[in-house]
Amino acid sequence: MQTKKLFISIVSFLLYAPLIFSSPVPDPEAIVEEVHKSINASVAARRKLGYLSCTTGNPIDDCWRCDPHWETHRQRLADCAIGFGKNAIGGRDGRIYVVTDSGNDDPVTPKPGTLRYAVVQDEPLWIIFQRDMTIRLKEELIMNSFKTIDGRGAIRAHRRRALRDDPRGGNAMVRSSPRHYGWRTVSDGDGVSIFGGSHVWVDHCSLSNCEDGLIDAIMGSTAITLSNNYMTHHDKVMLLGHSDTYARDKNMQITIAFNHFGEGLVQRMPRCRHGYFHVVNNDYTHWEMYAIGGSANPTINSQGNRFVAPNIRFSKEVTKHEDAPESEWRRWNWRSSGDLLLNGAFFTPSGGAASSSYAKASSLGARPSSLVGPLTVGSGALNCRKGSRC
Repeated sequence: MQTKKLFISIVSFLLYAPLIFSSPVPDPEAIVEEVHKSINASVAARRKLGYLSCTTGNPIDDCWRCDPHWETHRQRLADCAIGFGKNAIGGRDGRIYVVTDSGNDDPVTPKPGTLRYAVVQDEPLWIIFQRDMTIRLKEELIMNSFKTIDGRGAIRAHRRRALRDDPRGGNAMVRSSPRHYGWRTVSDGDGVSIFGGSHVWVDHCSLSNCEDGLIDAIMGSTAITLSNNYMTHHDKVMLLGHSDTYARDKNMQITIAFNHFGEGLVQRMPRCRHGYFHVVNNDYTHWEMYAIGGSANPTINSQGNRFVAPNIRFSKEVTKHEDAPESEWRRWNWRSSGDLLLNGAFFTPSGGAASSSYAKASSLGARPSSLVGPLTVGSGALNCRKGSRC
C-alpha cells in the first residue's frame, strides 16, 4: 500500500532563473532535459534558501507575504483568495485554534488539542500549529464548514491519510462535520476529496503518492480554487466531476492556477466533466499520457500555461477528449490561449471560437506564459518561519 503524502503550508518565497529559448537547436530532447534540470534545481534551491524578494507577481502570495507581521494578521489571508473560490472565507470570522497534540488520533472521540478535534467543531475556526509536527491519521480527516488549516510557521503537517470535506457543503479553506463517525462512506484514497462542497480554497499543498487521486471534487461541488500546489509522483492527479451521468456537476466552476505539475505524473491534470474549468498560469513539466482531459462536454479554458511535453513519441498531446467520438467532442468548448508549448507539445482545441462561450470558465486575468516560472516557483509547502517575512 502506498503512503499518502500531503504537506500543507500557505506560504511562498521567490527564486527563479529564467529559461530563454531564442533559436532552434538540432536536438529538441536536449531542450526539455535542460528545462527539467533548471526547474528541478530552482525548486530545490528555493526550498533551502527562502526568498530573494517578497514580490513574485503571484497575486495570492503578493497579497500577504510582504507583511513582516503576517503571523499576527493570519486571518487577513482569507481576503487574498482569487478565482472561483475567492469567497472561501474559511475560519476568518472565528477564533484561532492552536493544534498542540500531534498524536492521540481518535476518529470517534477526538481529543482537544488535536487537529481532528478542531476540524469537527461547529464554530468557525482558524487552525494553526504550535510547532513542526507529523500527524498520522488513523482515518480520513473529515472537516466541518468554515474552517481554515493554516500551516504557515509550522513548516509542514504530514498526513498519512487524506483530507475530505463534508457532503453537506459549506465554506472553507482546505475544508469540511461533527458527528461524522459511523455514517460516512469509505474513503477511496484521495489526498483531498471535496464532496458536495462549495466555496473551497486549497492553496500551497505538496501532494504525491496517494492511493487514488491527489485532489478530487465531485457530487455537485463548485466555487473552488486550487492554487500554488506542487504535485509529483502520481498517476491520476485530479478528477473534477463525479460521472458522465451526474448532471449536478454541470454547475461546477473550478480555477486551477499557479500550480506546478512536476516529476512522475501520468494523467488528469485535471480530468474534467460537465462544468467550467479555468486552467491558468500553471507549469506542466511532466506527464506520461496527457495533461488535460475530460468527458461529458466540459468547458475548458487554458490560458498562459507552460507545457513541456515528455520525450515519449506518442504523448506529446496536452489534451485528451475521452469517452466520445470525434463527431461529438468537436463541439466541446476547449481552447488554448497564450499557452507556451515546448518540446513538441500540442493542444487540440474544439468547439466554438467565440469568447462568450468561455464566460463561465473565466475567473481571473491570465499573466503571460513567459512569467509562469516566477509565478509558480513558490508552489507547494514552503519554509516560512515565525517572526520573519515569508
